[in-house]
Amino acid sequence: MANQTRVSGAALAVANPWALVPPLGNLDAYISAANRLPMLTLEEEQAFSRKFRQDNDLEAAGKLVLSHLRLVVSISRQYLGYGLPHGDLIQEGNVGLMKAVKRFDPDMGVRLVSYAMHWIKAEIHEYILKNWRMVKMATTKAQRKLFFNLRSMKQRYKSDDAAADLGTHRETLNEEQIDAMAAELRVKREEVIEMETRLSGGDVLLDPSPSDDGEDAFGPIAYLTDTRHEPTEMIEAHQRDVLASDGIATALEALDERSRRIVEERWLKVNDDNSGGMTLHELAAVYGVSAERIRQIEVAAMKKMKKTLAEYA
Repeated sequence: MANQTRVSGAALAVANPWALVPPLGNLDAYISAANRLPMLTLEEEQAFSRKFRQDNDLEAAGKLVLSHLRLVVSISRQYLGYGLPHGDLIQEGNVGLMKAVKRFDPDMGVRLVSYAMHWIKAEIHEYILKNWRMVKMATTKAQRKLFFNLRSMKQRYKSDDAAADLGTHRETLNEEQIDAMAAELRVKREEVIEMETRLSGGDVLLDPSPSDDGEDAFGPIAYLTDTRHEPTEMIEAHQRDVLASDGIATALEALDERSRRIVEERWLKVNDDNSGGMTLHELAAVYGVSAERIRQIEVAAMKKMKKTLAEYA
């Protein structure tokens, strides 16, 4: 009876390879269907592989893929701890499986399941590295090895601590554990420390959006921004310096002697007690006119200086 059921399932898969796979949208149903798909015997696997390699028979390739979907589901479960959707991990693993089927040589002397594991894991690894953080963080071979082994090894160290009844539950590695991990993975201890630091941190928005109450959120951009060496800021600063020295001097030269002295005494001189220059009444006493007249002369002088500065700039 069991053999009859298996033959019936295989016949259905041959007639319609996707008949046992439900529409997308229900992950549990997909996993259940993938686990019900019939496995291929060695003879069937080699026959389908040769059909695909020699005749480019896509139906044969589809049967090889379908029979190994459960392998992708099994491998993808090992990477659920990275916080990425299980469905996405399965999807990327399926891409790796199809790459393996395309490159598989039945004359190598190994089963497709052994050959495909490398391609499935490689595709899932690449997906995790690209999507686990906003910024890709593991780019070298040593960094990839650290990325995918650091978490499991830390869990192992925690288990060892608990077994020894230390009760520490460390979140970070101690010096002895760092040295042991570096030796086991054949990397530098500095690389272990750097990867642990990067894995422990999270993504931080450089320029966060305003909060619900309309107030601007404080982000790293507020204290990372340095405009001192920004080209436009440097040009503007230089122009301000020129106007404050040569420009003011040129504008003062355009005034008559009385107007120039009034401006200098009012705005360009400071008393010993830092109280500012002469008042309107003090200047009025010097020139024997009213304070209002001094104010009018000052206003006219300022307008003329402003015009001269505009032309100078």
